[in-house]
Amino acid sequence: MAKKNYNLLIGVGALVGVVLLIALVGYLVSKPCPRVIQGEAEATEYRISCMVPGHVTELYCREGQQVHKGDTVAFIDSPQVRAKLAQAQAARSAAQAQSAKARNGARKEQIAGAYELWQQALVQEDVMKKSFERVKTLYDQKVISAQKYDETKAQYDAAVAQAKAAKSQYDMALDGARAEDRAAAAALVHQADGAIQEVDSYLQELYLVSPADGIVSSVYPKQGELVGQGSPVATVTDLSDIWFTFNIREDELHSMQTGDALTVKVPALDGRTLKARVNYMAVRESYATWKATKETDQYDAKTFEVRAVPEERVEGLRPGMTVLVVK
Repeated sequence: MAKKNYNLLIGVGALVGVVLLIALVGYLVSKPCPRVIQGEAEATEYRISCMVPGHVTELYCREGQQVHKGDTVAFIDSPQVRAKLAQAQAARSAAQAQSAKARNGARKEQIAGAYELWQQALVQEDVMKKSFERVKTLYDQKVISAQKYDETKAQYDAAVAQAKAAKSQYDMALDGARAEDRAAAAALVHQADGAIQEVDSYLQELYLVSPADGIVSSVYPKQGELVGQGSPVATVTDLSDIWFTFNIREDELHSMQTGDALTVKVPALDGRTLKARVNYMAVRESYATWKATKETDQYDAKTFEVRAVPEERVEGLRPGMTVLVVK
């Protein structure tokens, strides 16, 4: 009887042990794992675009190549710009000729001709003056009619007016163009110079240069292809300006603030841990980052974009690498 009771106790103990073991395993399996905060490395990118349309005549870079600020990465051939330059140069030549004409005034032959016309008008005035004086004497003596007197006086007045007009033409020829005309001609020259400077700036833009040191991450057109105004030709990534971006739900921020230090792990660098500092936090506006949790009597959680900058330069760190926050 004692042996049966002993066996029963052993069976009950074994059963209780199995139940406890199953409960422990179930608890460990159902226990929620800590959420991993995952982000990625990003860097500043510069898109090199063309200001004028044309054909890609030369490509001086390839993807993955290291370039420095000011290096030429491509040359765009634009016949339209060269044609505009020829037009602007022709317009400047015409404007310079007009300005020189306004500054120099009338030619010597024109001045001499105007002087001769003035002298001719003076002689005619003198002749008509003498004729008028004789007719006036005869009119005073009642020898001729009043009509004859009036006709002679009108001819004399016309000769005086003609002499004054000839003198004005001569003075104008001596003085040359008006100040307003000279200023207008000079303004046309400046306008043409401005047009040439504009086209020259376009010619300089035919050589596309890198705005910063970095790696050529993308080259879009092939050599010989036509590119439009503003079309990107290449992208240069500045690896000296790199940061980490995380999308963290607000209930997981845990009072994170700008300036806080983070420890992050980079799997691509054999799990190397780095020190970084938070420098940017802002709520994401995209609806895709919003999560409804009201079905569990909680609140609607929003997602924040958090950026952190590594405290030291990391060799081998590249944009797109996964980064994990170490808690």
